Amino acid sequence: MIRFFMLLLISTLLFGAKVENFRWKNGETYLVFLQKNNLPTRELYYNLDKTDQQQTEEILSGVHSQILRGDDGKIQQVLVPLNDELQIHIYKKGTHYYFEEIPIISETKIKTLTLKIKYSPYIDILRATKSHKLAKIFISSFKHSLNFKSGIRKDDTLAMIYEQKYRLGKSFSMPTLKVAMIELRGKRHFIYLNSDDRYYDEKGSQVEEFLLIRPVRGGRISSYFTKRRWHPILHKYRAHLGIDYAVPRGTPIRAAADGVITRRGRSSSYGNIIYIRHADGYSTRYAHQKSFRRGQYVGKHVKRGQVIGYVGTTGHSTGPHLHFELRKYGVAINPLKVVQVTTKKLRGRKRKKFLRLKKRYNRAIEKQIKNGTSYEREIDFPSVCYFNNQILKKIKSNGQDRFHNRP
Repeated sequence: MIRFFMLLLISTLLFGAKVENFRWKNGETYLVFLQKNNLPTRELYYNLDKTDQQQTEEILSGVHSQILRGDDGKIQQVLVPLNDELQIHIYKKGTHYYFEEIPIISETKIKTLTLKIKYSPYIDILRATKSHKLAKIFISSFKHSLNFKSGIRKDDTLAMIYEQKYRLGKSFSMPTLKVAMIELRGKRHFIYLNSDDRYYDEKGSQVEEFLLIRPVRGGRISSYFTKRRWHPILHKYRAHLGIDYAVPRGTPIRAAADGVITRRGRSSSYGNIIYIRHADGYSTRYAHQKSFRRGQYVGKHVKRGQVIGYVGTTGHSTGPHLHFELRKYGVAINPLKVVQVTTKKLRGRKRKKFLRLKKRYNRAIEKQIKNGTSYEREIDFPSVCYFNNQILKKIKSNGQDRFHNRP
C-alpha cells in the first residue's frame, strides 16, 4: 500500500518540489533533527518500535542526505543513509508523516588508479582522486608489511583496482580495494583481496594484523551481522550492524583489542555502552551493559582482554546479551570476519584458488601500467534521486532546482 501511495505522491508533488542536499551534522541526534525541522517527534520517533528507534542512532556524522520540499516550503520527504545498503525514508501522506527503512539503490563501479610517486603515496593518491578514504585504505593495507618512509623513491609506480559505490550520482561509503601494487626500489609489492574478504600478499600469507578476541566467553551468537534484511513477518527492512552474544547477566565484557575509550555512557536504545578506538581506523562498541567496571573512563587506554564492564539488559533488550560492533573509519563491518582469525597462510585448495585470482589481478595491473591508464575523475552530473525505485532527475527550471519523473 505504501509503495502504491509513493508512486501517486511523487507524480503529484514533483513539479512543485525542491531538493536540498545536506550533510548530517556531527553530534546531532535524530530527535534534534526532527525538532529543528518542525517534524512530529511522536509519529517519527516515539511511536516507532524499539528496533526502528535503535536504527536512528546509527546515522553517521557527515553522511550526505536529502530533503524534498513542496512549494509551501514544508518537508515532503527525507532520505538519510544508515549504511551502504539501507536508508531512513520519511514521507508525508495527507497531514501525517511516516517512517520506513528502504534499500539504497546504488551503482558499483570498478575504478583504477596508476601514478608515479612525487611526494608520498598518501599525498599523491589524495591529489589524484580527492579521496581521503582511498588514501587511508591504501596506506593501511601495506602498513604491516612495508616501510614507506625508507623504501620509496621519486617516480616509483603505484597502481590499484578498487570498487566504489555511487548514490545519487556521487561516491559514498568506503571504497573496497581489490588489488594494490607499489614499487619500492624497483621491486613490486602486491596485496590482494581474497574471496574470504581478507588481504594476502604474493605468497598467500595474510597481511592484515588487526585481530580481535571474542569480547565474552561462552554463550552463543543470538543475532548475526547484516546491513539489510527483509523481515518476513514485519514486512519491513532491518539492519543489525553487529553481533549479539547471549550470555548470563554479569558475564565480564573484555576489550577486543588494545585501544582508548572514547565514550562511556547511556543510550536510550543501547543502554550502557562503551566505545573504544583502536589502531588503523578501527573502533568497537559494547552495548546493553549491566554496569561498567570501575575506572573505565573516557581517555583511558585499555589492553586486549581487559574487563571493561558486565553483560546486562539495559536499553532496548529482551534478555541479557552483549551487542558488539566493529567499525573501520566509522563504517560497520562484520566482526566475525576479524574475530579469532587463525588462518595466517593459505594452503591446499584455498591456495590454488587464490593463485588463480592473483594471476588475473597481476595481468590487470600490468596492462594498466603498460597502457598508462589515467584516473577517471568524477563528472559533476546533476543529482539523481531514487524514491521507491522511481528515478527522479533534478533539472534546472527558471533558475531553481526541480524534480520530474524520467520515463
